[in-house]
Amino acid sequence: MKILVINPGSTSTKMAVFHDEKPILLHSITHKAEELAHFDAITEQQDFRRQLVLDELRRSNIPLDFDAVIGRGGLVKPIAGGVYEINQLMLDDTLHGSVMHNHACNLGCLIAHEIAQEIPGCRAFIADPGVVDELSPLARISGSPLMPRICIWHALNQRAIARRFARGIGKEYEDLNLIICHLGGGISVAAHEHGRAVDANNALDGEGPFSPERAGSLPAADLIRLCFSGRYTEKELLKHIAGKAGLTAHLGTNDMREILERIKKGDDHAELLVDAMIYHTAKQIAAEAAVLCGQVDAILLTGGMAHSDYIVSALRRHIAFLAPVYIFPGENEMEALAFNALAVLQGKRKAKVYE
Repeated sequence: MKILVINPGSTSTKMAVFHDEKPILLHSITHKAEELAHFDAITEQQDFRRQLVLDELRRSNIPLDFDAVIGRGGLVKPIAGGVYEINQLMLDDTLHGSVMHNHACNLGCLIAHEIAQEIPGCRAFIADPGVVDELSPLARISGSPLMPRICIWHALNQRAIARRFARGIGKEYEDLNLIICHLGGGISVAAHEHGRAVDANNALDGEGPFSPERAGSLPAADLIRLCFSGRYTEKELLKHIAGKAGLTAHLGTNDMREILERIKKGDDHAELLVDAMIYHTAKQIAAEAAVLCGQVDAILLTGGMAHSDYIVSALRRHIAFLAPVYIFPGENEMEALAFNALAVLQGKRKAKVYE
């Protein structure tokens, strides 16, 4: 089975070609800020990014001949986990839905669908998008009926890591209670109870620990006062929640390698801020242990920052008393997407209908 994988991010479009489980091409197309600056909305980048993907396939002498194209899922309405065949409602919600967030992942299903349309018999999918919602009824309730809790988290990578860990110890994901923490540009922490993520933070819109690019939870009254201060537009304030927030706001960069190098050279301020990020992340992990009533089989750390011994060792000191800690550095999204599509093509899983 020939599968094309498309994973758009804020500054790159990752693409891959798999023949069954074997990767034939893994490539990341980097987008300079000036290339994207003239697009008012992220969805306007669709044709630009699609053409770059097609150009790379041509350069790599890979014909436009696939059994499936699978894209990173967008931030549409909350749905259960799984593989979804892209349909018109999903496309409409991605382009025009009132719940849409302005994030590059929204391009995944749009580009996947468009390329699949050019290939006879080719199917188009998404899998485990960031809006996967399996929250328990208690987790949905906040202190205001105007703002029920929702989760936006790294569902795809967390699920892939959970299944990999379970296979490694000879068990099924559905048999385990896990806390998984994705340490990336945003930080998401979820409690996985026997195959369901019953609690997870909204890692995009301002909940949980702050991260390299996101503010995490903020003092609500202070935020409201800032909104009415006249100092910022709505668009500017949203950037102070996600994008120009977290370590970026404090230190002027989201590059963790640069920040960790500063610490190594004796930058006490950078050390304080990274240690604070670790501190708040550990608190979030411990909170999810309470969700699972302390019955935690393992804590899994994943994402780009899990490559850092400084961050991982500091987190271990805070959380190792809760459960054994295992490290799965990096993101496994391309492989996870490909394997989800392959499972459907081979009849091992059934594609769900977005409705």
